[in-house]
Amino acid sequence: MTPKLLYGAVREHPRKVIHVLRVLDEALEPAEIDDLAARMRERAFVKDGEHAAAVVVVQGDSKETLRLYGEPYAVSRVRTAMFNAALSWRDFTLD
Repeated sequence: MTPKLLYGAVREHPRKVIHVLRVLDEALEPAEIDDLAARMRERAFVKDGEHAAAVVVVQGDSKETLRLYGEPYAVSRVRTAMFNAALSWRDFTLD
């Protein structure tokens, strides 16, 4: 079953973004999170030509259950953007 996803992006440099996927209504296993991030990297490569896209997967819906998975620098940038309410979400389907 494909989880319901939301997508957001955090601008890192003028031509580079950190792709953020938020998983709703489901708790994924670490292998499923890695697979989701790999599929998003592949999509970024095909669509935008990004060879090493930074992807952060966000899981949980409250401060106590919120977990961010990805490269440490990207997780830090996304956490800061979420704290400052600088991240907007939209529905997303990953094929």
